[in-house]
Amino acid sequence: MNEQQQDKLLNVKTTGEQKGFLTSLHYHRYEPTPYSALELFFNEYKLNRHDHVVDFGCGKGRLNFHLNYHFNINVSGVEMNETFYMEALENKQCYLKNFRNRADRINFYCVLAEDYEISPNNNKFYFFNPFTVQILMSVLKNIMISFEKYQREIDLILYYPSEDYIFYLENQTPFELVFEMKLPENNPNERFLVYRLNT
Repeated sequence: MNEQQQDKLLNVKTTGEQKGFLTSLHYHRYEPTPYSALELFFNEYKLNRHDHVVDFGCGKGRLNFHLNYHFNINVSGVEMNETFYMEALENKQCYLKNFRNRADRINFYCVLAEDYEISPNNNKFYFFNPFTVQILMSVLKNIMISFEKYQREIDLILYYPSEDYIFYLENQTPFELVFEMKLPENNPNERFLVYRLNT
């Protein structure tokens, strides 16, 4: 299935990229993860019904709906752009027409990533290069504070990771690389990395 067909299956509209200029140099433009990449990755990287995935820079909510549809898990989307946030809410209404009993499992928050309050049940965090490493540092600080209060296994899932992210994670944090998946593209950056923090 192509991108439009996948959207139609979920009854959402998540295609397209960000137009116009960004208001912050620290936040990057919106581009959804290709459905084909998500399918390949989540065929290998398994989720269970107790997982709660947080997508930083969720845009219109593609990852959230994809994961809820396939795994019926809790998903939260964090988006600073009010227009995308409103589109994610509209998509949620459309999605729930087909999955009425899942409303409490999908939530969106219109806040800066560094202001999102990490919940004790948040244990998987998804990043498609949404902001600079400076913002990542703030987000990881919040995750670490939450971990100290409520110890649990925490995974960071990076798609198309920047060298800045990798260097910081491997040299300045207790997270360890546990999984890597290269995608069948010619671009070496087209890959997923999973960094884990164990109890």
